[in-house]
Amino acid sequence: MDYNAFTDPLKELEDCALCPRNCHADRIKGRAGYCKSGASFSIASVCIHKGEEPAISGSKGICNIFFTGCNMRCIYCQNHQISSPNPTVYRGVHGVSRVHGIHTAPAIPGGDLSHTISQITTILDQGINRVGFVSPSHFIPQMKVIINIIHSLGYKPIWVYNTNGYDKPETLRTLEGIIDVYLPDFKYIDPELAMNYSGTRDYPIQAAKALREMFRQKGTALIMDEDQTAESGMIVRHLVLPGQIANSIGVLQFLAEELSPRIHISLMAQYYPTKLVEKHPQLGRKVTQTEYRQVVEEMENLGMYQGWIQEFDSTDFYRPDFDQTHPFEKS
Repeated sequence: MDYNAFTDPLKELEDCALCPRNCHADRIKGRAGYCKSGASFSIASVCIHKGEEPAISGSKGICNIFFTGCNMRCIYCQNHQISSPNPTVYRGVHGVSRVHGIHTAPAIPGGDLSHTISQITTILDQGINRVGFVSPSHFIPQMKVIINIIHSLGYKPIWVYNTNGYDKPETLRTLEGIIDVYLPDFKYIDPELAMNYSGTRDYPIQAAKALREMFRQKGTALIMDEDQTAESGMIVRHLVLPGQIANSIGVLQFLAEELSPRIHISLMAQYYPTKLVEKHPQLGRKVTQTEYRQVVEEMENLGMYQGWIQEFDSTDFYRPDFDQTHPFEKS
């Protein structure tokens, strides 16, 4: 297949303002912005993932596409092997369609993109009818190309946009009618915490704008199929961090008051300190049961009964290793 026929969305990369960073970098010519990403299809893994929320994974799992790099710098990131702007961290990844050089559009690294499309269709042919894009905010044009190619091949999966929440409403509007399920994080209500932990002081303001736009598109309804997996809607994730109960409570209060208490929430207890923060004075430990219970109680007090809370020992089950062929299966 001639993939050049699908490359029109890549023109956005000539003056990249996809996310709130507004770098205006010409990624086509190799002038990378904050995320250090170019115009190539830089993908760390395409795999079946069964560790998402039940409404996302279902019984069979979801085909997740993990992009490299990020428009944030979370010092505790569990995906730090692939989210770092330093390309040397990607050398251990196996069987993936990733390219770290810069390619001039509309030329596409056909072999690599062909491999990615083949991986996706192989998984879809197994009866898995949903595809998730993980950390897509800085790769939305590439994401659109993949969606268009998959559609051209006759597949019509449910598309899931799995994001850190640091998105622009203007960009999200271009996804209306394309993305079926939004799965954003809402990490911080405290700008100082956002700065100290993720280098993103304006995160609370920008993420609030992004979530309002997603909510405008989807509202509170989570439309399910006969297998009780989501076909359309929005689920907001929040990871409880050690010692930051006030931040978590503030996040929940914002969601209940500014969006709706009926919005679907995934309240996560799975935080664990990676090697990068194991000696950090606050982040060097897990969340305690008491801390997590306090946040759950606030969720209940706010009347937020739509969604999921995690088993407290979930921290032991969500430790990806992108040096493995399948990052979520221990070898």
